[in-house]
Amino acid sequence: MSPYYKHHVFFCLNQREPGERQSCANCGSQKLQEYAKKRVKQLGLAGQGKVRINKAGCLERCEEGPVIVIYPEGIWYTYIDEADIDEIVESHLQNGTIVERLRLPQQ
Repeated sequence: MSPYYKHHVFFCLNQREPGERQSCANCGSQKLQEYAKKRVKQLGLAGQGKVRINKAGCLERCEEGPVIVIYPEGIWYTYIDEADIDEIVESHLQNGTIVERLRLPQQ
């Protein structure tokens, strides 16, 4: 049986109080999650059997963030801007090639 989505992408959108440890929301994760969702739709990659872009609470890697994780592979990425998101979408989600320069260690 195949999975409902080929790739399920979770963006950490965790927001901490000022003065606490880093949080992904303080690094622009909300804006870039919305951008990724729009970009996946533009490329015709969204929907059943394809890609789903989701919001997530804390994924406990905010110090390395902002972070996303892509399942079913369990590949973790960090990113800075729309160009990084484009590279992840086009390379990993569209063509199946991991973006090593943005990949985080599995730990």
